[in-house]
Amino acid sequence: MKLRSIMPGVACALVVALAACAKAPGGEDAQAPAAASSGTAPVESPQSGAEGAVALQEARAERLKTRATRAFYTTRWDLGDLPAYAPKQTVSGTLRIWGSNYLTDSTVGGRWEEEFRKHHPEVTFEYYTPTVLVASAGLYSGEADIGVSRRFTFDEILAYQRVKGHHPSKVAFATGSYNVPGWNPALGIYVHRDNPLRQLTLEQIDGIFGAERTGGYDENFVWRPERARGPEDNIRTWGELGLTGEWADKPINVYGLNLKYHQQLLIEQRAFQGGNKWNERLREYAHYMREDGTNVISNVQLLEDISSDRYAIAYSNEGYIKPEHRVRKLALAEHEGAPYVELTLDTVRDRSYPLWDEAYLYFNREPGKPINPLVEEYLRFVLSRDAQQIVMEDGKWLPLTAEVIAEQLEALK
Repeated sequence: MKLRSIMPGVACALVVALAACAKAPGGEDAQAPAAASSGTAPVESPQSGAEGAVALQEARAERLKTRATRAFYTTRWDLGDLPAYAPKQTVSGTLRIWGSNYLTDSTVGGRWEEEFRKHHPEVTFEYYTPTVLVASAGLYSGEADIGVSRRFTFDEILAYQRVKGHHPSKVAFATGSYNVPGWNPALGIYVHRDNPLRQLTLEQIDGIFGAERTGGYDENFVWRPERARGPEDNIRTWGELGLTGEWADKPINVYGLNLKYHQQLLIEQRAFQGGNKWNERLREYAHYMREDGTNVISNVQLLEDISSDRYAIAYSNEGYIKPEHRVRKLALAEHEGAPYVELTLDTVRDRSYPLWDEAYLYFNREPGKPINPLVEEYLRFVLSRDAQQIVMEDGKWLPLTAEVIAEQLEALK
């Protein structure tokens, strides 16, 4: 596996991309897990300002080392219904992959390369994978053939469209994890353990976490005014969810991650119908460095705080939950009348739980023209039983189902 240093010729493109992504600067970095149950991890010396921000990234890198090659899941699903890889054509050349470090920090990227080259020995791989934030820039600058990423943000799509003149293409290569921070984990909705509430619909999540809006963006980032809703759909007390007695008139205290991160985009897409207006009382959490040089982890601090607030509700990652947290996760339904589904490993993998996530491979494809043969062949391999077996054995991302793979293969036609 060849890891590449940044080329001076694309430094400008990367600066543009990183600036354009200001609405989601945390990227996948925002999902780093706690090093200790207290939510703090010592660093060598106190940091502040820009130095403190860099120290946060160094602390993240250290935490990543503890789980990058670990298999968190030992479940072995039957992948017999997935298509075996059969080369459509023989390809050669260098495949340039930019983006998420999670592909190459885990065993997935290296093992995919090894298996692919058994069929195409004349192919070499070149990686530049420090962060998802370089994926879009690599594609629109022409320096990358594939960008590994979570779903591109509005600014990343906009930059690509303005440079290339069309929308980037993508396929999902894995379903996000059940509870592994960094590997696109599903989001859970949590209340205090004393709360009698057990379930919510996505529409109710919109009412609780969202606010009135004049529209929302669709999956292609096209503005849709018909997705507007008024303040009468806001849900601000527990009684509005049917709770009675002492709960009826109590306010709903809303907790979540800093809106500069990207995790909230999943709620905006699925519950807010592409809107991005949040409850005016949202309490936000972010990583930061204390004056004494300790690193505060956003999710850890959030869970500690809602454990002492009986009227709290929050979204977070199941991977941070500990026995001492006085919280309960809620079952969710796509809409009123749909089944309420608990957050479990299997319901994330089969995508019946509404707030599952996924990871993507983006690529260039001009409208009406074929895909680069080398890129197409690699994508077909990734969408095969052979590659998904590797995803499963790595034990963080979850292998795609046959139904999802069929949808992705259709996108390659």
